[in-house]
Amino acid sequence: MASAAPAWPWEILGNYKLAIYGVLMAKAVYSWCQQEDTWGLHIFIMCMLRLFMHQCWCSYTNMLYLTRNRLIVNKGVDFKQIDQEWHWDNFILVQGLVASVVFHIFPSSESVPLWNSYGSFAAILVHAAVSEPLFYTMHRCFHGDYFFTHYHSLHHSSPVPQPYTAGHASFIEHLMLTVVIGTPVFGSFLIGFGSIGLVYCYILTFDFLRCLGLSNVEIIPHQIFEAIPFLKYILYTPSYHSLHHEEKDTNYCLFMPLFDVLGNTLNKKSWDVHKQNSLSSGKKNGRAPDFVFLVHVVDMSSAWHAPFLIRSIASHPYKTRLCMLPLWPISFILMLIMWAKSKVFLSSFYYLRGHLHQTWVVPRFGFQYFLPFAAQGINNQIEEAILRADRLGVKVISLAALNKNEALNEGGMLFVNKHPNLRVRVVHGNTLTAAVILNEIPSDVKEVFLTGSTSKLGRAIALYLCAKGVRVLMLTSSADRFGKIRKEAPIDRQKLLVQVTKYQAAQNCKTWIVGKWITTREQSFAPAGTHFHQFVVPPVIRFRNDCTYGDLAAMQLPEDVWGLGCCEYTMERGVVHACHAGGAVHWLEGWSHHEVGPIDVDRIDLVWEAALKQGFRPVSRATKP
Repeated sequence: MASAAPAWPWEILGNYKLAIYGVLMAKAVYSWCQQEDTWGLHIFIMCMLRLFMHQCWCSYTNMLYLTRNRLIVNKGVDFKQIDQEWHWDNFILVQGLVASVVFHIFPSSESVPLWNSYGSFAAILVHAAVSEPLFYTMHRCFHGDYFFTHYHSLHHSSPVPQPYTAGHASFIEHLMLTVVIGTPVFGSFLIGFGSIGLVYCYILTFDFLRCLGLSNVEIIPHQIFEAIPFLKYILYTPSYHSLHHEEKDTNYCLFMPLFDVLGNTLNKKSWDVHKQNSLSSGKKNGRAPDFVFLVHVVDMSSAWHAPFLIRSIASHPYKTRLCMLPLWPISFILMLIMWAKSKVFLSSFYYLRGHLHQTWVVPRFGFQYFLPFAAQGINNQIEEAILRADRLGVKVISLAALNKNEALNEGGMLFVNKHPNLRVRVVHGNTLTAAVILNEIPSDVKEVFLTGSTSKLGRAIALYLCAKGVRVLMLTSSADRFGKIRKEAPIDRQKLLVQVTKYQAAQNCKTWIVGKWITTREQSFAPAGTHFHQFVVPPVIRFRNDCTYGDLAAMQLPEDVWGLGCCEYTMERGVVHACHAGGAVHWLEGWSHHEVGPIDVDRIDLVWEAALKQGFRPVSRATKP
């Protein structure tokens, strides 16, 4: 059955509801220019501060390198929850509009002080005497069968508490919460003790405490309650509120557990659970992952595509956004700080078949991998990550993108040779990358043009195709490297490997495999109808309208993956780069060898079949620009 008030008034607007903030801003600017009362300006500033407060809490909560041992519900926030909470800020809009109406009906005089100490005491008393019991009573009512089914179940549909979950509730609930939050402020003004500072302090403190309770991160040490016992009845904790979300029939209070004691709804496990979570937060390492994917930052723009920075953006494939350009200077400063101080850190995780998979980040940007003086430092970071994974008991660590660059560390072979007794398997995953690319090529293709032909992937693709009877035009200026690869091919197939030095040589070839970035001019040599397969990062510009372009080699994760809530660079939801999938397959198959150095061409079909058996699926599609 539908709720009596199921939708927000501006639900039809979708993301265009941001125009309402524009209206509030216009009202603020108009009032300021006309030298009228400044409440319009204060309301707009308050809305912005509240948005910032929730964003900061959400960022902190998802900074797993800081909070992983403090998590209460140790599950990932998945795409479904992120989409459900997409419009979490609706309550800020509605409360801002209500405040605007109130100050329009009851215009304030210019004599409102900046601060009044008596007002703060009055607000605290009204909060404890009115807001707390009012919220407690309403909350208990919303857990009755009818109101829970028709209203409050929306809030509890988020499996992992998050600061944004505070705004994930029905319209009628937030109207009632507006009364709860507004009563202490209005009451202080009513008795003549109101002030501008009170409005800011009370509302931001209210939001801070709500975010604290829903943060899913236990940051309040149990020693405080042991030293000051009565404090546990005055202030709730994230563990306390998580019990409410878990069991639903206890711990109804707003911020003060005292009212649960008085209402006989205190969960008897509250203090023990809090102490247990507090003690766990002091452990150096939590649960060890079975599989780690070791990535690096790509560039200044994509650096913001991280779940602990802007969750909503990270939940969609990365693309360049003009609105993100002003953040580039911040990215540059952070890049310098990470270069000087940071170590490999945990970014995200998900579960597959009940096993923990994590993504770790080398704190280096793509361009730094091409600086000769930075190579040793990067290798040190990768080596330390591998040794750390080994100490933790990680089964497989897969190197992404430039972390396995041949010129940097010979595709990971440097670390395996240096540490021959590693228990963790080091994997570059490129065997599956090659398999994905090769299985995209139609079986009736007789000739291909290959750039990046002497790279690790280029070599494997060339050797595999020539063994299948396909003529390969290998673009390279190095006769020596070409000759070495050609000698690896069967004698009767060597003639199918042809060295070319110019793009014009492929003017009649409609199957291009791009392993080295090509310009729009170089693309122009391809005949109409050409399909560009590619394994180059970043992907080539889709310039030709008369040609089609394949995606980067990638695979869909198996259906039993859960807790996944961020996209891997430009990949769609639930899709990962083939080298990521290759590492996961290596772990799932229980293979005991390291996959480093040159690709074993004889294993390409084996790895492909293993990936399909484990539930991975190819996702490449041909698209026009």
